[in-house]
Amino acid sequence: MLLFLSTEVSKTERLKRTIIFIYNADANIWNKYLDFAHKIISPSTYSCDLCSLTHGNFSENKIWKEFREIVSYEFVFKYKDEFIEEFNEVEYQKFQYPIILEEKDSRLDVLMNANELNLMNSVEDLIGALRKKLT
Repeated sequence: MLLFLSTEVSKTERLKRTIIFIYNADANIWNKYLDFAHKIISPSTYSCDLCSLTHGNFSENKIWKEFREIVSYEFVFKYKDEFIEEFNEVEYQKFQYPIILEEKDSRLDVLMNANELNLMNSVEDLIGALRKKLT
């Protein structure tokens, strides 16, 4: 069994944290079909590196799913259009997607930006970076 989180952070502290993952894709069914096809036909030009890290062509990455299920943080996943509709504030309009945010004191702070996500080559890179930033 892999240990993903350091024991230095108390369970109470972890439970207070909400991490929001925003994919560079829209939620409507047409865009979901286009994204699915794009990932298979031309994966190197697919525009959502976060999706490529956390999901294969047909399902959620097994390593990612195991990590997600054992952490005590609240993980929230949104499509770009859902996020923009829900958090329609000027400061959030300038984000580049995909992006990972942390909700702190009623505001959203960038945990990992699109450039950081673009540099990752594997789900293990993503998990390692999250571990560092969340401990």
